[in-house]
Amino acid sequence: MNDVVSPLTKRDDEQVLSGWGRTAPSTATVRAVATSADVCQAISLAGPRGVLARGLGRSYGDAAQSGGATVLDLSAIAAIDLDTASGSVTVGGGASLDAVLKALVPAGYFVPVTPGTRMVTVGGAIAADVHGKNHHVEGTFGSHVSRMTVVDGRGDVTILTPDETPDRFWATVGGMGLTGVIVDATFDLIPITSSMISVDTDRTIDLDDTMNRMIAGDDAYRYSVAWIDSAHPSGRGVLTRGDHAPVDQLTGDARSTPLGYRPKVLATAPKLIPSGLVNPLTMRAFNEAWFRKAPKSRRGELQQIGAFFHPLDILQDWNRGYGPAGFLQYQFAVPDDAGHLVGTTLKALRKIGAISPVTVLKRFGAANQAPLSFPQPGWTLAIDVPAGVTGLAATLDRLDALVLAAGGRLYLAKDSRMSPAMMAAAYPRLGEWQRVRDDMDPNGVFTSDLARRLSL
Repeated sequence: MNDVVSPLTKRDDEQVLSGWGRTAPSTATVRAVATSADVCQAISLAGPRGVLARGLGRSYGDAAQSGGATVLDLSAIAAIDLDTASGSVTVGGGASLDAVLKALVPAGYFVPVTPGTRMVTVGGAIAADVHGKNHHVEGTFGSHVSRMTVVDGRGDVTILTPDETPDRFWATVGGMGLTGVIVDATFDLIPITSSMISVDTDRTIDLDDTMNRMIAGDDAYRYSVAWIDSAHPSGRGVLTRGDHAPVDQLTGDARSTPLGYRPKVLATAPKLIPSGLVNPLTMRAFNEAWFRKAPKSRRGELQQIGAFFHPLDILQDWNRGYGPAGFLQYQFAVPDDAGHLVGTTLKALRKIGAISPVTVLKRFGAANQAPLSFPQPGWTLAIDVPAGVTGLAATLDRLDALVLAAGGRLYLAKDSRMSPAMMAAAYPRLGEWQRVRDDMDPNGVFTSDLARRLSL
């Protein structure tokens, strides 16, 4: 089985689409496109519900679906052209980061930013302006893009750069696909001498310990992330930090083939992931085991790229484990002085039994110029919870108010329930973005279920 399986398996056919959280599905007509000319034609034929590009469907909510619209599958627009002289690569908007890494790593390069899954497209990574474990050092994916080819709402093929077309460029970065279709992009790379990551691991006794260690030590590492035990009242965790290992740190077979890269993926099999596997009982047991398996302190452990950056990718369709109601991810960013909201959130969700195996804490560095880019200096907490937990909606509404009052915001690529009022308040440059979007798409061709829900 191929490592990357697109959810868009039919062509020019009505399909029920949903986000990775498997909530709020809607029906659209899926059309495969292979060239920018195909994209232009699809835009010219757009019906009243418009057009939207969709990658691999890893937005958790409704960002990559649009009921009644034509949804474009760009998976055939996936060329990868590495320029070793400049240390950059030009990639088709439909190429997955999985494919990009398979091309780059053996050549001695790594993507500038990767989210927690490599099963996202380059176009999607820019549209969501994804961040990773190195935001405190190197910012978002969009911050490393030097050029994009975008088809706008008029059906015109345009070249966007941060220097020559800054307004349109930065409106497209983080613009959730609502300014145009990203056909290809050029971005810079990280040179590497091995495909291994040198990792330092620390088990922390509580949330304060975790956060204090991150404040004191993250600047010494390129990559940093903390897993938090959402079931335990202390908020104890496992902090892992590291960087690309130099070849002289490798031994044995790894040193003889330092740039070998074969990420593990298990075949999709329904029996491997029982529906509804995630429940308070199993999650308490899982979190206890995960915490105990981590070393109290370990330095310089060599880990493969997949294990460090994309541990969930080993099992396809893991989202089924949350049951038929699906799940949502609650991810917010708040300034440093509102770090207490991390503990407040964990306590509130634990009180209603919303216990998660995936609770991730990171530090954010400086924001970029994109009006709708999510990261801002401070903290970000992401927690996956089953959508059917009793009291979840009311609890998250209360947490929304606290996040907003602290000057924070929610992540559009993960959101499935934010209100239009919170969107407008949390993203104060929304009006600026809308003016640029209207200039790029004067007829309102590009829309999505998320855009309609949030009155974008």
